[in-house]
Amino acid sequence: MEPQALLSRIPWQTLLATGLRVVLILVIAWIAQRLVRAALTRMERRLVERAASNEESGPEAAKRAETLTRLLRQAAGIAIWVVVGMVILREMGVDIAPLLAGAGVLGLAVGFGAQNLVRDVITGFFFILENQIRVGDVAIINGTAGVVERLNFRTVVLRDLAGTVHVLPNGAVTSVSNMTKEWSAYVMDIGVSYKADPDQVIALMQRVGDDLRADDYFGPLMPQPVEIFGLNEFADSAIVIKGRIITRPGHQWECGREYLKRLKRAFGEAGIEIPYPHRSIEVSDAQGPLTARLLEAEGAGASGG
Repeated sequence: MEPQALLSRIPWQTLLATGLRVVLILVIAWIAQRLVRAALTRMERRLVERAASNEESGPEAAKRAETLTRLLRQAAGIAIWVVVGMVILREMGVDIAPLLAGAGVLGLAVGFGAQNLVRDVITGFFFILENQIRVGDVAIINGTAGVVERLNFRTVVLRDLAGTVHVLPNGAVTSVSNMTKEWSAYVMDIGVSYKADPDQVIALMQRVGDDLRADDYFGPLMPQPVEIFGLNEFADSAIVIKGRIITRPGHQWECGREYLKRLKRAFGEAGIEIPYPHRSIEVSDAQGPLTARLLEAEGAGASGG
């Protein structure tokens, strides 16, 4: 067959129409991708601004927002181009029904095999999206306390006070207690002798707190005055005064230890006793006075020696 006859049998009009539709689909996909990128960039900017209004550190907020937008950008890009690929194949006359059926079966198999991984990723995504914990926070997760060293879409890594590293899958996390989110507090129960005047003790505790807040180092770490709630409990050997020190995140233990050290010194200067447990011992006189029995036991021991 001659080339001219072969070329004449090619449906140029159909090919041109199909090519134009494919180009139009690619242009629409490119525009959609650009719109998604612009929307995600705006969302990233708003997340950083919201974090700044909540006094969150700039680098941490930017890193969290960047992680979220990168994940969403990748997911949106994959979704757009998968749809575009299917539409282009259909425009070219390819039956995509078997492909969709095969993809469904494959996705179902992968879903059953990787359901724990998918659960970890989804949970990690919401950890970062909702800003429940961040790197550097002190948190109690599933009863394990420590500093958050790493936080990703699959695991959260804690290091406790002894230096032990705990790796927890995000999907297995059932409870999160963040001890350093926005602000922290050191709660104290101070026991003093029943002979002490509660009003005097409360006034002294407040004065020690004011002096600590006036300190050049500890003052900036305490945005509010020390709160002394008052007499909270009648214990076995003491009356208990409850108070609280509000600090910047992560500084509650440092400020609390310094406060207790200064309070101990102030109690000593004021003559206020910090009691210890007392026990009362009763001795029966059915066998004679205790002194006589002790002397008799001592005499028996000496004669035996």
